[in-house]
Amino acid sequence: MTSSRLAPGAGIVTVPGGRPAVRTAEGEFLHLDTGAADLAALTRRLVSGEAASDAEVARVAAAFEREGHAVRPASEEGGRLTGRTVLLLGDARLTGPLARYATAEGALARHATPEHVARLADGEGADASTAVVWCLDEPVPPGLWDVADRLPAHGTAWLRCHREGAHLWTEPLAAAPGDVTSAHVRLRRLAATSAHRQLAAYWAGHRTPDNGPHPGEAAAALVAALLTADLLAWAVPGPNSGLPARRRLRRVDLRDLTVTEHPVLPVPPVAPLPGRESGPA
Repeated sequence: MTSSRLAPGAGIVTVPGGRPAVRTAEGEFLHLDTGAADLAALTRRLVSGEAASDAEVARVAAAFEREGHAVRPASEEGGRLTGRTVLLLGDARLTGPLARYATAEGALARHATPEHVARLADGEGADASTAVVWCLDEPVPPGLWDVADRLPAHGTAWLRCHREGAHLWTEPLAAAPGDVTSAHVRLRRLAATSAHRQLAAYWAGHRTPDNGPHPGEAAAALVAALLTADLLAWAVPGPNSGLPARRRLRRVDLRDLTVTEHPVLPVPPVAPLPGRESGPA
């Protein structure tokens, strides 16, 4: 089996006259206590994958891997989306680069249809290894994503983006019941603006014809990279995998490619208002 190597961005720093250190991918320096292990042999193993018969070197190398400072080569473990299926719908200028990025991470990227999504939303063939990503180079037509909002209830992940004028929005990934759906995002955005009537009318289609700007190659690559990052967070094992991505709304300004993030939470169900009691006032 191939030995683990230093994780991308991590390294071993030899300090003249002092103890060696580990520089983590985040830029932190940690004191390195190799114990009885030979530092040179440990470095060769973690840099080049050279096998070492020394049990102490193997022990320290295993500690590097356990703490996330060493990883198995991608050729051995596959990409981080290996075993996952990503179903793509929408505009090719956005789904094209996303398909390439997801495939490079090991995913099976396939184009799907709204009818296929509807079957998954009914629980037919749904599973926790599938994500549906729907990208629109326009505002979301009324009701288009209502059915897809049911996907997380059956374990299928649900990720989406759309453009409104010069802004492209990437909405939180929903992967489990109770996550943020597109309906929740609409309610939160309406509640956050004093122009809620105008925004609702805009979404309903009471507007002049769209005149762009459409995402260019750089903008499409940026959006695809952001969506891929959300998929990578979703693919991490554990009940809370990708939780930040499941609570984050992004706005990409297509004019200068700036990205702003906004936390967003699900909208809890509201009980109907009680009826007015009959009788004298």
